[in-house]
Amino acid sequence: MHFTIHADGGARGNPGPAGAGAMIRDEFGNSVASVSQFLGTRTNNFAEYEAVILAFETLAKLVGTGKADVIDVTVKMDSELVVKQMRGEYKVKHPVLKGQHARLASLAATFKNVSFSHVPRAQNKDADALANDAMDRGA
Repeated sequence: MHFTIHADGGARGNPGPAGAGAMIRDEFGNSVASVSQFLGTRTNNFAEYEAVILAFETLAKLVGTGKADVIDVTVKMDSELVVKQMRGEYKVKHPVLKGQHARLASLAATFKNVSFSHVPRAQNKDADALANDAMDRGA
């Protein structure tokens, strides 16, 4: 089985009121779940990580206990920083982001194969809308 996660996070300010959003689709492109959560006062990069973390937690619940190890996941996001840090192309220097990176790496390791792709903002509209909805709810 294969799932695609489109994830986005943002902060109005930086740090400021932050939100995370993600859309999870099956191998046929059907939406199977979404997440949208207000995060309080956070940075944009924290919110980007949190969006993917929330999506992985949601996907793990969706597929059930012990079944993640047969699932392939493609993560698409417009955060070049998170994508390159998760691929090992950039070092994670900020202490808070080190924690986020470790949480995400741990969740990703429970799945069979996980890949991260950078996409233009225009290809991430659903996740962007969910993140903005979360920020609006918290404002």
